[in-house]
Amino acid sequence: MSTYTAVTVPTQFVEANGIRFAYRRWGKRSGLPLVFNQHFTGNLDNWDPAVLDGLAKEREVIIFNNAGVASSTGEVPTTFPGMAKSAEAFIGGLGLTKVDLLGFSIGGMVAQQITLDRPDLIRKLILVGTAPRNHDAGNGQGHITPETAAIFGATYNPPENLWLKVFFTDTEKSQAAGRAFLKRYLSRTENRDTPISEKVAPAQIAAIGEWGSHPGERFAYLKNIKQPALVVSGNHDVIVYTVNSLYLVQNMPYAKLILYPNANHGSWYEYHEDFVFETNRFLDESDRIPTITTGAAAD
Repeated sequence: MSTYTAVTVPTQFVEANGIRFAYRRWGKRSGLPLVFNQHFTGNLDNWDPAVLDGLAKEREVIIFNNAGVASSTGEVPTTFPGMAKSAEAFIGGLGLTKVDLLGFSIGGMVAQQITLDRPDLIRKLILVGTAPRNHDAGNGQGHITPETAAIFGATYNPPENLWLKVFFTDTEKSQAAGRAFLKRYLSRTENRDTPISEKVAPAQIAAIGEWGSHPGERFAYLKNIKQPALVVSGNHDVIVYTVNSLYLVQNMPYAKLILYPNANHGSWYEYHEDFVFETNRFLDESDRIPTITTGAAAD
């Protein structure tokens, strides 16, 4: 059992496919590790320590910067399939042949692609605040919701107050949860990650546009994701509309949906204790997929 926490765990590096990936790894080393894929413009410090350390009590957790993000080298791909290839290289670089996979927001889009590319690699899948290809984004430009454009286009003092709007609703209860999250988010004061460069956001925005305008039948690809999946959203997510989570569970054969009340994009941070409980239960369940058989009807 690692004695590290999200605040104290050192940053390590591994090279794969010519990229030097930055990552942090800690927790209980039994069973499969859980690999996290990060949200738009996020780096190693943008995760909620309450979620990470809650899960690390039961399993090893691995967070990393994908290619070109913050302290990882390389160029940021402009498609989620490209980002998936880099993530697969990172996982392989650690010598891992089977993992559980979590993706948050655009990280969930990358996680879907990894699962499609390498079904042998992924045992179970957790998708938080994310969407399928050809997702609903209202009348926003580039398959980004109008609310997202307005929130990220505003200025905040201090800058981290951006996350109060991105992750939480405007209710008093949710904003109080947001302020508690910010304290946790800022609790790592030493050896923080490198800020992202100006190249990250445009590449990730291009990837969102490509994902949202993918050719072919809208959700047919999801039927190929046969791993047990846990899909999580807030019932008032304005960054990735909540309806997209319903599309995911309607089209993935073995998916379960959790909707948190009065919650925006950071529902799992607002309800972090419940999320950790539900996620541990999901990951600890037998991963045997039930076989449904039909018999001849009795006369």
